[in-house]
Amino acid sequence: MSSAADVTPAGRVPGIDKIERRRIALAESALKTLGELGYARTSLREIANNSEFTHGVVHYYFRDKIDLISYCVRYYKTKCAQRYDEVVETATTPDELGAGFLAKMTQTLVEETAMHRLWYDLRAQSMFEDQLRADVLAIDQLLEEMIWRILSRYAELVGAEPSVDAATAYALMDGLFEQAVVAFADDPTGAPERLVQRVGQVLPKLITT
Repeated sequence: MSSAADVTPAGRVPGIDKIERRRIALAESALKTLGELGYARTSLREIANNSEFTHGVVHYYFRDKIDLISYCVRYYKTKCAQRYDEVVETATTPDELGAGFLAKMTQTLVEETAMHRLWYDLRAQSMFEDQLRADVLAIDQLLEEMIWRILSRYAELVGAEPSVDAATAYALMDGLFEQAVVAFADDPTGAPERLVQRVGQVLPKLITT
């Protein structure tokens, strides 16, 4: 049984925050290497060689490559999903929400292409790596809920209801975004423009009129 000395005033166990901060620091350091090399070509030693951390430190906080990569992508995608919450909370018209949503999508496509490539790489690998599947499913659920918040608010501002369920809405938006990620390497100017055009066409069709 814990004594009062074992728990902080906020009710948190001492040491947890420090450990989590270090894991986050390692994840942020690893993301650049992971984004450049992809899942298959990245090892814990490769990550350590491209960061300020030693291989021993990286291995101390993460049991293996899958543990680290899963944590990195989960950490990044959680931050990515939260960026859209501001759009949902501040938009007062359907056009304003649509414009804000598209602006965030194109910004992350252009500025963080490598991270999205890593995510799609990891999701494909989860079909073959059982250890990855739970984390990938959790991230997919997080992103599905994010898209649903956007669509629900958009429908509310229009005065309508979504015409599809959450899983369908996510599949459509994610498919368009994944196509843009693939196309961006060869066409960095055209891919964002096509993404805006396609999502702009699809979004209004996902609500009843």
